[in-house]
Amino acid sequence: MASVSGIGRRSKAPPFWLVMAALVPTMLIGLPIFYVIARAVEAGPQAVIDELFRAYTFDLLVNTLILSVSVTTLSCVIGVGIAWLVERCDLPGRRFWSVLASLPLAIPAFVASYAWSSLDGAFESMGGAILILTLSQYPLVFLPVAAAFRSMDPSLEHVSRSLGYGPWGSFWRAALPQAKAAIGGGALLVLSHMFAEFGALALLRVQTFTTAIYQSYQLQFDNTSAAMQSAVLMALCLPAAFGEMRLRGGVRTARTGQGAARRSGLLRLGRWKYLALGLLALLALAALAVPLVTILYWLTVGRSIGAGLEDMAGALQGSLMLSVPGAVLTTLLALPLVMLAVRYRGPFGLVADRLPYVVHGLPGLVVALALVFTSIRYVPAVYQSTLVLLIAYAMLFLPLAQSSLRASLELVPPELENVARSLGRKNYEAFLSVTLPNIAPGVGAALALMVLELMRELTATLMLVPTGVLTLATEVWSYTNDAQYAAAAPFAVMLVLASVVPVYVFTQRSLKIYDL
Repeated sequence: MASVSGIGRRSKAPPFWLVMAALVPTMLIGLPIFYVIARAVEAGPQAVIDELFRAYTFDLLVNTLILSVSVTTLSCVIGVGIAWLVERCDLPGRRFWSVLASLPLAIPAFVASYAWSSLDGAFESMGGAILILTLSQYPLVFLPVAAAFRSMDPSLEHVSRSLGYGPWGSFWRAALPQAKAAIGGGALLVLSHMFAEFGALALLRVQTFTTAIYQSYQLQFDNTSAAMQSAVLMALCLPAAFGEMRLRGGVRTARTGQGAARRSGLLRLGRWKYLALGLLALLALAALAVPLVTILYWLTVGRSIGAGLEDMAGALQGSLMLSVPGAVLTTLLALPLVMLAVRYRGPFGLVADRLPYVVHGLPGLVVALALVFTSIRYVPAVYQSTLVLLIAYAMLFLPLAQSSLRASLELVPPELENVARSLGRKNYEAFLSVTLPNIAPGVGAALALMVLELMRELTATLMLVPTGVLTLATEVWSYTNDAQYAAAAPFAVMLVLASVVPVYVFTQRSLKIYDL
């Protein structure tokens, strides 16, 4: 494997078909941004100033930052630590621990919160939210970093050893810098998740901008406050979205063929392996055993046992009916954005690639309201249709698809496309015949991750789901919000079981992306 600065980025303009394809998701992403700005303009300058500078807004800002920074930092520490143990150390059962570390993705954050909060009200606090959300989110860092550690060329570590640095010194000076792009991508996903998290925080009684926006719209009908709070969230997302690009630093790593990368020898842990195994077991206990056992407990205990079971089949059907086409649409819309960002240089590609991360930090309610406003005013025929909800899914989760696709595309040398074009293929034909087959693992990972995330999406679904359509996530929320934990348990179990297959596919694809 060779690290090449700037390979794959071209100063020439991208092909027309690619620009047109990228315009579609870019225009969609712009809708909630313009909606928030329009609401703020309607309120007037004085109302904006009053809202932004009141004590309540400052408290929301502090809570949002404490939660987001804490969960992101802890997720990075845990994710990088586990990735190093299972990929670069002689840890017993490395494959087993690798799979186990990915499984918390199968338990939605609001389901884990429901399980922990039903155990003890002490978890309904900022500390409880940081703990529970970290346990749910760290796999988003672990998976890309594990793939990076597995694929990186160990020559820099060998040089570091030859200069007298030990195993840990080489880790800090050679291995970790090579993984910074994977760490940055995972951290950005976790951070934007925390900005937009609603269900878990509502159950844990923690106030952030997202829960305040929901209350402003749904309970107080205060569009001004909600718009201003949404604007602050977007402002928080901007430095995160563009700062992650600095971690990548314009350096791309491409492999010229299968097996071109050398493998590094495993670091011997010695007596430290027992401590490592103990910590991994403790993490699995907290992230998996506690929520699963609690849910199983509520299956057998409680006055609301059996309530709503007749809706189980319909809720499962509704979840699949929405998540599968939503995953396909999201992945298709993400592909041209990633192509522009990786293969071409220019302001449009930069903005188009980063804007989805800004909107990803907005609560689904804001995106839903923007689509309701647009559909009623301009396309009334699609109002309350499945299409509007699928578009909302795509707008909310484009960054997750982008992350999976970019990891694959950056490993496909652009010279392969140049050869295809030299043989008479047009730009789009070269992409379809050469690039697309090579990024198939990334496409598979993106689809699996999208199905997983869309099955558990809550806020946009609650507002936009067509009349009569049920989903597993909305049923869990409905019963849990009414403190009917036993009634919610069967739907929570089914949601977890339905998530296992996408998690497995995403995990396998993510770890194989670098083995093209």
